[in-house]
Amino acid sequence: MRRIRRELGEGQLGCLIGLIFLLIGLFVAYKLIPIKVKAAEIRQVVEDESKAAGQHRDEQITDAILRKARDNGLPITADNIKLERTNSSMKVDVEYDVPVDFPGYKYVWHFHHHAENPIF
Repeated sequence: MRRIRRELGEGQLGCLIGLIFLLIGLFVAYKLIPIKVKAAEIRQVVEDESKAAGQHRDEQITDAILRKARDNGLPITADNIKLERTNSSMKVDVEYDVPVDFPGYKYVWHFHHHAENPIF
């Protein structure tokens, strides 16, 4: 007598696990990508302001960074911004942490933006 082998749903567990990992990855990307984009905008402002240090006072540089941080909803205060001006160069450092809430876990993402340019 011949035995007929039937496959009743075997192999679907791997597909389900893969789908779960894909959904987790999409959720993490959904939470982190907007923060990374906002941080990149802050980094650009830091670089632009360090290049314009010959035309801007320290208060103007700090205000521009704080204004962009406020617009982007990032937790940057004046204490997070360090400016060092010499006769020939300008250093701008901005260091801050952004908390990211995941179900059952809180991740603190640390950012440090540094720019150093000559003053003309």
